[in-house]
Amino acid sequence: MRSGFIALAGRPNVGKSTLTNAIVGSKVAIVSEKPQTTRRAIRAVASGPDFQLVIVDLPGVQRPRDALTERMQRRVEHELADADACLMVVNAVQGIGPGDRFIAGLLTKAAGATPVVVAVNKLDAVDRARTVEVLSAVAELGVADDIFPVSARTGSGVGPLVSHLAGLLPPGPSYFAPDQRSDQSEAVLLAELVREQVLMRTRDEVPHAVEVEILAIDEPPGGPVRIEAVVLVETESQKGILIGAGGRMIKAIGTGARRAIERERAAHVHLDLSVRVRRHWRADDRVLDRLGIE
Repeated sequence: MRSGFIALAGRPNVGKSTLTNAIVGSKVAIVSEKPQTTRRAIRAVASGPDFQLVIVDLPGVQRPRDALTERMQRRVEHELADADACLMVVNAVQGIGPGDRFIAGLLTKAAGATPVVVAVNKLDAVDRARTVEVLSAVAELGVADDIFPVSARTGSGVGPLVSHLAGLLPPGPSYFAPDQRSDQSEAVLLAELVREQVLMRTRDEVPHAVEVEILAIDEPPGGPVRIEAVVLVETESQKGILIGAGGRMIKAIGTGARRAIERERAAHVHLDLSVRVRRHWRADDRVLDRLGIE
């Protein structure tokens, strides 16, 4: 039996969460085209007959700007130092840029002797010539000997990547039950499904200023699951955008979130959703502690 932890690193919006879900085979991380979607280090579990691969989906590597991004960056560095191997993800559409070079340098410094593998993602969106060009640019980074072209969206190339990563793991025990897919609490999973709907429907600064907190979960016998959630924003104008004219935006967010939760739980759900202004919450350590953003 082999088991261990794979730190998943990459600049924002390269498809790390989509790749994590593809490796695990179920949805454990929310997905959005917005950068900086992932705020917590999510441990996603992929179990095979003779291995257990724990993928740590890190927040997008970036230079810190406030207390929130400082915590995210510290988490990245901590997980990289403790990992059995590192998986760097790059975007085949965008190619290699300064952010990728910054991450490659960080991996070289933080990983030390830890093996590094690179996955070139989104190959379904580029032609063969572009694929060859990006693979060559990745090789020039010098951060890894093993490079895997994949499409997290279609699943192409994911199987060989998982097999290779499993082979890098040391002998060890199962850290999670065979049917467990994530270490996230139920409250965090539900909050993230609500936030995913906000990300889908808003733009500009609003997505970055939003966090969701689950206030209560009630499961009465024979009745629908009742969930009370609050969407935190930083300004009254952001609150107005999320509520929308005649409450249409918050209704759409709530409907989408309820359906997503029902798919995950396979049960009827009643979602009570409200919006609250908490000014400068991204710089408030007490709020970040309560939200579980380490």
